[in-house]
Amino acid sequence: MLLDSGHRRHPAFIQRVMALQTPGLLFVVLLSCTAGIQLDGNGYTGVLFAINPSIPESPELLQRMKNMIQDASVVLYGAAENRFYFKEVTILVPANWTIGNYSRAKTETYEKANVIIDEPNKSYGDEPYTLQYGQCGVQGQYIHLTPDFLLDDRFIEVYGKRDKVFVHEWGHLRWGLYDEYSEEQPFYRSSKGTVEATRCSKEIQGRHGESECKLDATTGLPTSDCKFLPIKDAPVKESIMSFPFLDHVSKFCSDETHNAEAPNRQNQKCDNRAALDVILKSSVDAEIEQLSTPISKQNTTIKFVQRKRRVVCLTLDVSGSMNGPRIALLRQAATLFLRTTVEDTAVVGIVQFSSSPSILKTLTVIDGEQSREELVEVLPTTANGGTNICPGIDKAFEVLKGDDGSTEGDELVLLTDGEASDNLNDCRDRVMSSGARVHTIALGPSADKKLQDFANFTDGIFHKSADSIDSNALTDAFASLAPSDGILAQQTIQLESAGKRTTDWFNGTFSVDWTVGKDTVITIVYEASMPKLHITSPGGPSFSESRFDHDTKIRTLSFKVQGIAKTGEWHYSLFNQGPSAQSMAITVTSHAANADVAPITVKAHMNQKSADGSKAMVVYAAVTQNRLPVIRASVMATLESDNGHKEELSLLDNGAGADAFRDDGIYSRYFTKLNSGRYSLKVRVQNQDNGMLSAHKHSGVPYMSGYVENGTVVLNPPKPPVSQQPIEVGSFTRTATGESFVVELPPGSTGPPAFPPSKITDLRATLEGENITITWTAPGESYDQGTASRYHIGWSEDLALLRSNFNDSHLVDPWELKPQETSQSISWTSACINRFCHTTTCIRSLSHLSTKAQML
Repeated sequence: MLLDSGHRRHPAFIQRVMALQTPGLLFVVLLSCTAGIQLDGNGYTGVLFAINPSIPESPELLQRMKNMIQDASVVLYGAAENRFYFKEVTILVPANWTIGNYSRAKTETYEKANVIIDEPNKSYGDEPYTLQYGQCGVQGQYIHLTPDFLLDDRFIEVYGKRDKVFVHEWGHLRWGLYDEYSEEQPFYRSSKGTVEATRCSKEIQGRHGESECKLDATTGLPTSDCKFLPIKDAPVKESIMSFPFLDHVSKFCSDETHNAEAPNRQNQKCDNRAALDVILKSSVDAEIEQLSTPISKQNTTIKFVQRKRRVVCLTLDVSGSMNGPRIALLRQAATLFLRTTVEDTAVVGIVQFSSSPSILKTLTVIDGEQSREELVEVLPTTANGGTNICPGIDKAFEVLKGDDGSTEGDELVLLTDGEASDNLNDCRDRVMSSGARVHTIALGPSADKKLQDFANFTDGIFHKSADSIDSNALTDAFASLAPSDGILAQQTIQLESAGKRTTDWFNGTFSVDWTVGKDTVITIVYEASMPKLHITSPGGPSFSESRFDHDTKIRTLSFKVQGIAKTGEWHYSLFNQGPSAQSMAITVTSHAANADVAPITVKAHMNQKSADGSKAMVVYAAVTQNRLPVIRASVMATLESDNGHKEELSLLDNGAGADAFRDDGIYSRYFTKLNSGRYSLKVRVQNQDNGMLSAHKHSGVPYMSGYVENGTVVLNPPKPPVSQQPIEVGSFTRTATGESFVVELPPGSTGPPAFPPSKITDLRATLEGENITITWTAPGESYDQGTASRYHIGWSEDLALLRSNFNDSHLVDPWELKPQETSQSISWTSACINRFCHTTTCIRSLSHLSTKAQML
């Protein structure tokens, strides 16, 4: 299929997607115009493993992890033709483990881990898997291994040796590879008409089942009870992404051995390219040269580190430009952080800086309401002088050393609204060597451009914040600094964050769902005069401003719901009683209602921290409950720059456009209307009884049902069942703030760059009699935005021709088919099969279109 949306003069925008792997093919052409990991030479450093605090202390678990990593380093080296190995790996041990002697963690945190050791995901059980958001060649989010997988040797019999299993998952995580086997379509009919097992390479031989398999009368393929049983000890080396449990398998498939016909996700997502080709040409490690010397286990260094209690210093700008509304805004946002966001047992200090710095509060343990209020009381109230940031940072380091003489593992929250009067390069080295994470908040459009660099240097978080109450941006920035140490029941959950500038009413709703309700706090901030409040809980009662604690100094009203807040929809109405328009905002936070039930959480981020306009950015929001996807929710992202550009995008989980998989709880959308500036990202999730918890899998290690050894079939126990039944989640609301990002278009740019339509990835075809029906999700005129101008369909019995030169195939112009707006479902039917096929081979191939179309 050819899609033209008016950019035909840009050949660089041509993209091809294979639809079918048989002689009677359709082909689609769109014409229109992982954290901390580094390579030191050929060795990976910065690889972080983290153990969830819920896992019981186990020295044996640590030893098994160490053995797996060192063995996997040798396997990885050979699998990718002597190019890569693990040079330095860090394992973050839970703070509640007491037996071992561990080094102090620096910037390593649970939320930044590349590999997580945790209890099983209900969708996978003990099967290792990698969470992948993106398309081919894009790094994944994390690998999930369970303690039982590492400790119970019975899993070796069904998944293979741990070292090869880990290299299989590393292919997903680091290089954006996909599986070369398929549980959805374990067999297919090849272009030669033979029935084949879905695998790479085809040199892997075996049997189709324990005894003779029956064929399905409709598809001509083995029935669902048939399993491919490979010859276990056959001397075949490819491929680790297919069957890592086979004895001799030790390589990634190359161009010479790749099976481009197999209906697996590697072919679907990677345009039928071999795994090694993606690694060496399209991944983050492309073009790395081979090593000539062998690698052994001794080449891998493993460090064990542990993080203790959280130590934070707020480092606040009180220069002259902060005087007036900004200092009030600072107090409102910082107060909410101190009262509701920072966790009990944390240690907090406060420093202010202008022309010179001063300590407002030395390190204070958060151990109740009194300690929190002591911190709130010393927040700055006046502002004057210059903006000397480096002395402020040095003074904050002095405070952070107050507990143990070190800044390693501590956090510094730096807020400023102006450019530094001093040279930030003067303290750059001190910041980088401190071992502390520096989170930076740029308030307003004039804050120093180097703030993002400080966060990047130290693995901190960068936020750009508007300087207005109604945006609630500064409050959101502080709220995003809630701890995320893997104990979800203790995490602060933001249910609502909204604001409005008005002369009269500001109304809205938020929902308290079954996973939250403990320590629910409603906070109202206002600009000038106290508004009249009316908060209604589900089924009553209602609360007025008289029930709220009123802090007149910072113009804040707060109300803490006693016990567990009622589940259901809460309504709020704020009325401006002043003589003129004023800004008002509401923030609602809560915690898990039950320590044994993880709350629904939202994580939002962009696919990159900066952009130059050469490609569109992608907005992601992961909506999950204990790693289970929450689907069918309404997810809206707001992106706003310091130059006044604001864009609202409805994020989708439809498996099309920017979204990699349907119904996996990862909602995404392309951000194409790029303008230069620093952008904030805020996501609001709302569900009105449509949401479901879904069991979704798309990336894991194959379970070996059995194998052939010395001519005898050996069967393993059946794979343990996992949760498959969707569960209704009811009404809920969530607000999440992602890290800010920067767009810098080339000089002379007059507006957002032009982008092509997104690739069609969900083409399906069905055959009924002589009619063929093709369905797909409409791409936009610019990736997944707008409407394309027209569609073209091409077909050929020569797969190579379709891949290399679509224009030489047989083109069909579906003139009667009007292009639909992006994300709409499209269906097109050809009245006669002979419009496509003139040979018996082609017609036979079309009889399996419905399954072959899953190749996309």
